Amino acid sequence: MTAQHLQSTVALHNGVQMPWFGLGVFKVEEGAELIEAVKKAIQHGYRSIDTAAIYGNESGVGQAIAEALKENNLKREELFVTSKAWTADLGYEETLAAFDTTLNKLGLEYLDLYLIHWPKAGKYKGAWKAMEELYAAGRIKAIGVSNFQIHHLEDLMQDAKVKPMVNQVEYHPRLTQVELKAFCEKHGIQLEAWSPLMQGQLLDNPVLTEIASAKGKSVAQVILRWDLQNGVITIPKSTKENRIIENSSIFDFELSNDEMDRISALNEDVRVGPDPDNFDF
Repeated sequence: MTAQHLQSTVALHNGVQMPWFGLGVFKVEEGAELIEAVKKAIQHGYRSIDTAAIYGNESGVGQAIAEALKENNLKREELFVTSKAWTADLGYEETLAAFDTTLNKLGLEYLDLYLIHWPKAGKYKGAWKAMEELYAAGRIKAIGVSNFQIHHLEDLMQDAKVKPMVNQVEYHPRLTQVELKAFCEKHGIQLEAWSPLMQGQLLDNPVLTEIASAKGKSVAQVILRWDLQNGVITIPKSTKENRIIENSSIFDFELSNDEMDRISALNEDVRVGPDPDNFDF
């Protein structure tokens, strides 16, 4: 277990250091609530913010980052900012244009991580070529994918000059993605969890409740700790300051091997998001 505190990082296969823990802003609309959530997260020690073009909130995230850097006397390079290219923007020219739009909205000179949001058939290889060029030019520090299954990764890597550094996927105790995780580990691709709390559906689970009670922690904290001890980066979403603090307060306890196994045994291969093999947005 390498994550000792909120700002602990893992080295991606190109040497870039990515925080183990961050704030996700999926479905948080532009406006004061979004800006306040991002600023509070940074104030309380978060150093990774994850957004996407399709979330429609890159401008607000950018504003919050600019204000937070000033207010907390931080340098840009102390933050790790991720965004993603939507399926409608996949393809060589399309992705180059989409990246410029994203960077302008965020008001940044570079991105730390840029991901292909979904593996749209026939489109992601052109997008990857664009991302490889942006990476080579130093406009992105690391490039990766999201929601890619093993066969998508194998197909992409057949022609890729640069191997994906990250694969961000739905990952929680009901969807442990064992084979995909093993494949990514074998190829040096860092797995990252979205929807780690299964959109709240796990908070009443008796096994998790029992472990949380024994640890004096919340169920959410137990799940997020399980992510990290499995070597998976995690980015829970919250707009409430108390929850932002609570989610990140997971570095003062450890799950035993038995507890880890009991949580992993909850797997049922159940998704709350779309199946990447039947996704046609």
